[in-house]
Amino acid sequence: MPINILMPALSPTMEKGNLAKWLKKEGDKVKSGDVIAEIETDKATMEVEAIDEGTIAKILVPEGTQDVPVNDVIAVLAGEGEDVKAAGSAKPSASAAPPKAAEAPAAPAPSPAPAAPKAAPSPAAAPAPQPAAPAAQANGHGGRVFSSPLARRLAKEAGIDVGMVTGTGPHGRVVARDVEQAKSGKGLKAPAAAPSGAPAIAPTMSDKQILSLFEPGSYDIVPHDGMRRTIAQRLTASIQNVPHFYLTIDCDIGKLLTAREEINAAAPKDKEKKPLYKISVNDFVIKAMAVALQKIPNCNVSWTESGMVKHHHSDVGVAVAMPGGLITPIIRKAETKTLSTISNEMKDFAARARSRKLKPEEYQGGTTAVSNLGMYGISHFTAVINPPHATILAVGTSEERPVVRGGKIEIAHMMSVTLSCDHRAIDGALGAELIGAFKQLIENPVMMMV
Repeated sequence: MPINILMPALSPTMEKGNLAKWLKKEGDKVKSGDVIAEIETDKATMEVEAIDEGTIAKILVPEGTQDVPVNDVIAVLAGEGEDVKAAGSAKPSASAAPPKAAEAPAAPAPSPAPAAPKAAPSPAAAPAPQPAAPAAQANGHGGRVFSSPLARRLAKEAGIDVGMVTGTGPHGRVVARDVEQAKSGKGLKAPAAAPSGAPAIAPTMSDKQILSLFEPGSYDIVPHDGMRRTIAQRLTASIQNVPHFYLTIDCDIGKLLTAREEINAAAPKDKEKKPLYKISVNDFVIKAMAVALQKIPNCNVSWTESGMVKHHHSDVGVAVAMPGGLITPIIRKAETKTLSTISNEMKDFAARARSRKLKPEEYQGGTTAVSNLGMYGISHFTAVINPPHATILAVGTSEERPVVRGGKIEIAHMMSVTLSCDHRAIDGALGAELIGAFKQLIENPVMMMV
């Protein structure tokens, strides 16, 4: 019986992916473990391996196709001794597909929480949608809308949700002329009402209302990609569901800058006379935050409805800017690592993040995060918590400022940091202890080694 190869879920939050490239073609034989395709998620590009042996009988989703729902059939594999031509011409059947026909490296299991009834999934970790018919696409309200391939392409190019377009084709099908009408704000559906019992949230302006404020032809619409949509969904959910409070403190990093200069000057060289590491201020920040969480363990937590998850290690996520968004690779067990190790890991993460080569286990999870905008000259800002973290540290620039010491004005290298806390998990006094511990460590970096 033909085996359906499905679009795999490469992370717990993945709902759709882009089929970037086929590494096998129709008629090629594959065996378990062979890399057959490259899939782009909102965060990374990953290789997909076959778990069955046979011959690629039919490729149903061509490379370059975007927004393919998880569990959609992307190809058909003829089993050993099976007629390849017959398998390729057979209509894919859900019953013919095993639970998984392709796989990528699995993300690590989350830390166990105390036993209790399961909480409802958050918006950013909703179950993957069921496969849609080839001519259908999920709309913004959870239903289905039928549309022609040309209409979907035109809608995507125009940045229009095809589910919001009123179809005038046969049986209400959205066709190209409907999308053209929608570009001028005509033929768009009204936003769906919130489900019964849902919390009341102030309505936002619809696409039609926003576009009506501007003169036609005075703007371009750039469609959102998967990364931007995921960022919007997760951070909106965070602000709505996580009660934030903020604590700001100023740190004198004069000793840190001196230590950094001495460490870098003493760095060993490779065969090409290049230093094996170059420590940055941010590397000290990562280390200090990790050690501070060990000193104040009640802040090294994640909130769940069933109980508080208390983490043994400080896994520090670090926000890295990349084209179209950002990603947060994680320095695992950062409290145990040297500054040079943290520095080299971050350089590797940053390079692979910008080319979308990070693995899910390298950016999922973590116990806290650091966001540093100091290199842009920003002196102070607040950051949004990325669940399941209970904290995030926003780091401003280091600059010379006048300070008063012993009744005299002196110039010192100061850096402002702001800690965002989840008030469900961390109270004000506890958060103050954490940021105080961070200040003590960052101002006296030798204490990080004790």
